[in-house]
Order: sequence, then C-alpha cells, then structure tokens
Amino acid sequence: MNNDLKNSNPFLNRLKELIKDLSPAYFGLVMSTGIISIAAFLLEMHLLSVVLFWLNLVAFIKLWILNLIRLFFYTRSFLSDINSHQRGPGFFTAIAGTCIMGSQFIIIYENYKIATLLWAFGVILWIAITYIIFTTLTIKEKKPPLSEGITGAWLLAVVSTQSIAVLTTLIASHWEQPFKLQANFFALSMWLWGGMLYIWMISLIFYRYTFFKFSPGDLAPPYWINMGAMAISALAGSLLIMNVEHAPFLHSLLPFLKGFTVFYWATGTWWIPMLLILAVWRHVYKKFPLTYDPLYWGAVFPLGMYTVATLRMAHALNLDFLLSVPGYFIYAALLAWFATFIGMLRSLFSMFKISKKNS
Repeated sequence: MNNDLKNSNPFLNRLKELIKDLSPAYFGLVMSTGIISIAAFLLEMHLLSVVLFWLNLVAFIKLWILNLIRLFFYTRSFLSDINSHQRGPGFFTAIAGTCIMGSQFIIIYENYKIATLLWAFGVILWIAITYIIFTTLTIKEKKPPLSEGITGAWLLAVVSTQSIAVLTTLIASHWEQPFKLQANFFALSMWLWGGMLYIWMISLIFYRYTFFKFSPGDLAPPYWINMGAMAISALAGSLLIMNVEHAPFLHSLLPFLKGFTVFYWATGTWWIPMLLILAVWRHVYKKFPLTYDPLYWGAVFPLGMYTVATLRMAHALNLDFLLSVPGYFIYAALLAWFATFIGMLRSLFSMFKISKKNS
C-alpha cells in the first residue's frame, strides 16, 4: 500500500526527496541575501535593501521549517550529513545565516530585541554545531584522504564564528555597562579564534590546492569562502575598532586591531583574482558545465561580504580612497545573486514540472 501511495503522487514524492536530500549548506541563500541587503542599505539603495530583507526573512523561516522536517522525518539522512567531511561543514551556514539575519534587523530596522534573540540562538547553534561536527569527524573510524575530504566549505566554520563577532559588536553598542564591556570582550575573543581557525584550515586547503591533482569538479563554489572568510574577519575587526570608545581595554589593542583588520582585508583581496582565474579555467578552458547548485550561494556571499567589509574598514580607518570600491563591487554581488536566484527558480520549476508531467 505504501508503494501505491508513493507512486500515486509524483509531485509529493519529489518534494519529499528534495527535503530528504536538502543540502546543509542551503542557509548560504540567507547569508548571501542578507549581506547584500545590508550592503545595499549602507550604499543608500534602501528600496532594494528592504525587498531583500523581507525575501530573506521568508527564506530563513522556510529553511528552518524544512530542516526541522528533515531532522524528524529523515533523521538517518540528516545524521549522515553530520558524519560527512564533504557535507558536514555546510551546517555552519545555519549559524552565519542566523547572525546575518540579526544584523539585518539592527542595521535596517534598529530592532535590537529580535536581533538579540537571534544572537542568543546563533551562539547556542555555534556551540552545538561546532562541537558536534568536529567531534564526529575526529572520532569517525573511516576517513577520506585529504584530497577528497577538505574543501573551501570547511572555512564556513570561520564565517560562522566571525558572524557571531559581528552581531555581538552591533548589539554591544546598544547595551549598557557592564554588558557593553563584556560583549566587546566576547566579540574580540570570537574574532581572534576565527582568525586562528582560518590559519589552520587555509593551510590544509592551500596544500591540497598545490600538491594534489586538481580537476574542474574539485573546484566547487565554496572555494570562494577562501575570500569570504577573510572579508567577514575584516568586517568584525572594523566594528571592533569603531567600538573602542565603549570598551577601554580595546585602546591598548588598537594598533593590533588595525593591523590585523588590514591583514585580513588584504588576504581576502588577494584571493579575488586567483578565484576568478580558476573559475575561467574551470568553465572556459575545461568547459565544466555551469548549472545551478545550492553550493553556488557560497560563491555569492563573499562578494556581498567584501563590499560591506571594505566600506566599514574605510570608515573605521579613515581610508576614504577605498570608498569607491564598494560602489562598484555591489553590482558584481547583485549580478551573482540574481543569476543564482534565477538558477534556483529554474531548477525547482524544472523538477516539479517533470513530477507534474509524470502524474
């Protein structure tokens, strides 16, 4: 009887398959839409920013509903992803997406109450996901070789950590003492840990880049997180510099904060031409097909984040000559977002059209 029911409604069956196989990294949609919305607001594209905010809020709620359904009804598939070196790091997008959503509430609507709730939820997620993922991948008996197990998606752990640092600095400016001081210390600690984590992981990724065979299929979109992780680190550093007056202990660290913020930004900037060259090599020279994949949201996010990070750093360090960069970069981010969004809609339409035809 179950088989008859399964075959009687192909549309419903296809929906169930999509939920079962839902990529843990799909919150990259929320990350990308959120940061581009923030960039648009800071660049005074207010209507576009608000439209993207509400679109992002809908996506955020729907993705949590789909993930909860997947957790309770397709538990084995969900746990299998946690135990995977390739798909497991994708869960960190849930943390970053939650914190970026919180940042949107503050920057666009100055709603600190909802932002604080999202911040608390993000911190809880960070603790749970960080220790579950890394403990699981550490103690599993059968592990892939480095050439198969490490990807740019691992740097989502850095992005999630720095997203908490960013949201904490934004909330800290609204809190009273002593919470203002404590929040800034927490943000500083997360910022430093995120930087250390990047150094560990990028060493392995760079080693994999240069000393193992590299095929077009290996250059998955999350490799753009190489740049995005540095961009959000530069953003967090810039906000800490702006918060110096709220936390006196940051005064003694000011030269360090400024130096490392520029260091992060320069590293992220170096990655941009490198990643563009590799993308041309992949799709033009090697003719690797350019088809929609949820992982492409991991390539959109860094473009939006670099826009915001450069804008904030230029203000924090009085580097006015950099202010023209975000004004142009926002259009690259928007173009990438629209292309990926249309690809997502076409992919979903194609899937359900086939299911409807079969019914």
